[in-house]
Amino acid sequence: MGVRFELKTTKCYSFALAMSIKSFDPASAASASSRACVIFPGALGDFICFLPALQALRRECEIDLFARSEFAGIVPAGVKVRSLECAEIGNLFIAAAPQTPSRQTYFGAYTALYSWLGSQQPLFVQRLQSDCAGRAKIFPFRPPANTEHQADYYLRCLALPQSSESEPTIELDAAAIAWSENFCREHTLDGRAILALGAGSGAREKNWPEEFFLAVANWWRESSGGAVILLVGPVEAERGGIDRLAERCLVARDLSLSQLAALLARSDVYLGNDSGVTHLAAGVGVTTFALFGPSDPRQWAPRGKKVTLISRQIACSPCAKSTMKSCPHRACLSELHPDQVIAAMTPMTPLMEQATLTRGRAGITV
Repeated sequence: MGVRFELKTTKCYSFALAMSIKSFDPASAASASSRACVIFPGALGDFICFLPALQALRRECEIDLFARSEFAGIVPAGVKVRSLECAEIGNLFIAAAPQTPSRQTYFGAYTALYSWLGSQQPLFVQRLQSDCAGRAKIFPFRPPANTEHQADYYLRCLALPQSSESEPTIELDAAAIAWSENFCREHTLDGRAILALGAGSGAREKNWPEEFFLAVANWWRESSGGAVILLVGPVEAERGGIDRLAERCLVARDLSLSQLAALLARSDVYLGNDSGVTHLAAGVGVTTFALFGPSDPRQWAPRGKKVTLISRQIACSPCAKSTMKSCPHRACLSELHPDQVIAAMTPMTPLMEQATLTRGRAGITV
């Protein structure tokens, strides 16, 4: 339609829309007297950070969420999802699109509207406010200061307190749980300790070297006798760079978002880069080790009750995106060696903790 949103689109995990009672039903849109419209343009990691705010808002009313369709697999009950790329949203950006009574009726029926899309687009702001009689609250997608965590920012937009509720809660789909159990039976994983690896991310510069992941996978198999699952999404499949890992691990690819969440919850431990999948792992409650190099954990650390951040504190880390793209050494990750990561994981991994309670964690910050 020629619509240009305020955020640049980047490739990320893409999942098929799972069959879910939480998917959007157009017939019920904006028909309830206490129903809110939420417009959210982010990718998976952004959305996991947004979940606490969405969950708090859901306690007040039912919600129609305009976002990526695949998020229907992990939204709270009472939230209906519709694709952000629909005509109702797209027309708000198009000068030639008429301001029809039907559109005014559509958005005007909501008791409240919240958008993290289009704050810098005067036409979008004017049209949405006109359609809903000025009730829309439109926020920038990112906080003005990068030192604020994304989850706290979204809560602050809604004037909600930053508390223990800033941790996301992800409801697993019953069909996806059954699928994960069947997956484990098919691959003879029952009774074995499972390490899940997220070796990709939305930016190559945030990725720990493949050979380092290989070293951790070998350690896991030798120490626990368990299995290692490599999670492969479209980004990893297209970019490559994980061929050796794929040869040595059980590969899980082309999963729906609800299947991925269930498989992560079925695992014993997860290790991954700063990525949406790492946020998802933390959200489902698996013991999660998140590798941070150029990213700022003050803004992007995954939140959960079993999360450990692993990073090297060097003078130039974290860094700006432009610096990250042109960094000649990537020492924040290339010098974060596997033995240091294994040392951090060992005492916090249930299978190992009794044998290695006094083992150190040299060269890292946890």
